Parts: sequence; structure tokens; C-alpha cells
Amino acid sequence: MFSRSSSESSSSSDDELIISYLTHRRKRFNIRKDHFLWDDADFLFRYRMPKETVTYLSILLQDKLTSTTVKNKALSVKEQLLLALRFYATGSMQQVVGDIAGVHKSTVCKCVFKVSSAIASLAGMFIQMPTNEELESISCQFYDIARFPKVIGAIDCTHIAIVSPGGETAELYRNRKGVFSYNVQTICDPNLKIRNIVCRWPGGSHDSTIFNNSNVKEIFERGQYGDYVLLGDSGYPAERYLLTPLRNPVTPGEILYNKTHIKTRNTVERSYGVWKRRFPCIGSKLRLKQNRIEAVVVATAVLHNICRTRNDPEPDLPVQIEIRNDESNVPNSIDNRNGQTVISNLIHHYFDRSVCTT
Repeated sequence: MFSRSSSESSSSSDDELIISYLTHRRKRFNIRKDHFLWDDADFLFRYRMPKETVTYLSILLQDKLTSTTVKNKALSVKEQLLLALRFYATGSMQQVVGDIAGVHKSTVCKCVFKVSSAIASLAGMFIQMPTNEELESISCQFYDIARFPKVIGAIDCTHIAIVSPGGETAELYRNRKGVFSYNVQTICDPNLKIRNIVCRWPGGSHDSTIFNNSNVKEIFERGQYGDYVLLGDSGYPAERYLLTPLRNPVTPGEILYNKTHIKTRNTVERSYGVWKRRFPCIGSKLRLKQNRIEAVVVATAVLHNICRTRNDPEPDLPVQIEIRNDESNVPNSIDNRNGQTVISNLIHHYFDRSVCTT
């Protein structure tokens, strides 16, 4: 009759003990610190937003984030917000964020996506192109920067670095610097608020391609904004509503046009600096699944606008964030003749006269 050896019997017994332990062990809940006990300066440094703004957000998102159960010590709305904000503020591994917050890594993963989706759903409220009532005011504010007339927005793209998404389409996300990224288009106003955002294009996409396929181009094509214009860099083709710098300015009027254009359009570059300094997760590299990246990027854009609206202080950040767009030196696409005509008329009737009067 067959009998197992003593070693086989011992191994089987050990397996049974391990299975019994895993089956019957009690859940462990780490102690969660009340992070609102930090003083204002320390809280701002850790979460990139003041306590008052976090409280405002928790009220705004109450219905979207309130847990339907009290089992397993479910996170409160404020705890969920702070956990997501900690991730935005560091861009760290989710395991590290979980250890700091006293929750499991899987909880961090679910919570960051849930909170990001909830905040991103507010984009229609906080990220809007100027209304007809705002056009004159915004145009005057842009004019005060460098005396460039009829501007209601500065447009550009910035790259948000990601890990390789893998698969057959991975190379589409490799940009000109060899980094995997999303190429995110934004339009900003003179107060550095993001008025429009497009976050769905891989890093290998050209700026002009993104604009040509955006809803905002369709709005301008319909003439909804009349003779008001956007300012873009040389990565865009000149249109009657999208003015770009001249390649080779010669006359004093052309030189003044370029100088004024660059200084006014610089607001969009500054907005990237403020946005990425406040939320370093988008200034370094997002280590998330591809289907969760858009929610995080849009959520941080919404939070950026909320902070700008509330005049929240900017937190200090010792790390230098790279914000330069890697398409900045790419020549224009084929310019629209109407666009060149608008630029020529503007130089002749406005900038040439400005040179004569100075």
C-alpha cells in the first residue's frame, strides 16, 4: 500500500497552515492621521491647496464621493480628496502614497481615479471659453500686457510624460525628444486660467493636427468671436483668427509685431509653469494606466482654475519643472492666405503707425 514520505507530509501540513491563516486572518486597518492638523504653510506644501479650498471642494463633490457604506472604515470625502491631492502633489508610486495615508495601494488606485473623474466632471463649470460678455474685458487685459489688440486667448501645447503604454500603438506616444507623452492643447486667458483643454492626443501628434481637429477651431470658423483672435507659436498655421509670429521680420512694424506677439503669447507658457509647479505629477511622469491619464490631467486643470479664481497662494517647489514645448522650433504648417492678409493689414494699419508715433 502506498504511503507518503515524511517530507511530503510535512510540506502538505505547512500548505494547509498557510491556507488556513490566509483564510481566517483578520483585516488590519492602519491608523489614519488627521492631516488637517498641519498648520497652513505645511498643509499647502503637502497638498498644494489651502485648507479652505479643500473644504470648498469637499462640499462641491459631496454627492459624487460620499461612500454608500460605512463598512471597512470607508474613506470620508475629505480623506479621498487629500489622498488624490497627495498623489497630484508628488507623482509618487501609489504604494508610497498609501503608506503615508494609511491605506492599501489598491485603495489609492481606486480613489485617485474616482476623485479625478469627479473633479474632471466639473470641467464644464470651471473650464470655459470666454462668453460674449467677457470678450471686451479679456481683450483689454491682454492689451495691457504689450498693446496687442483684439486677443482673447493664447494657445499652445505641452507634453505630459507617461510610461510606455505598450502594444502596437506605443510609438505614437513617443515625441520628438524620445519621451512617451500626451500632447495636451490649452488656451489660456491673461489671468493664466485654462479656458480650453484637449487631452487625448499621443505625444507624436503635431500641434496643428490637434488644433485642426478641435471643437474650438470649428467655433472660430463659424465666426462666433467676430474679429477677436488667438495667438499661437510657429507650430500653427496662420489663420484669420489665429495669428502667429513672422518667420523673418524686416521692417520696424514687423519687428514690433513679433515682439508684441511673443510677449502677449507668453501667458500660456507661464500658465504651464504655474499649473505644473502646483501639481508636480504632470510635470514629471505619470505612472498610471492609459485609460486614467486624461482624468488626472483634466482634474488638475480644473483645480488650477479654482485656485486662480480664489487667488490661492502658490506653494514653494524646489524642483525646476521643464515646461518648454518640444514643438516650439517646428516651422509653420501651410499658412492660410486669409491669415497672412490679416497679419499684413494689422502690421500696416496698427504696428507701423505705432512705430511712427513712438
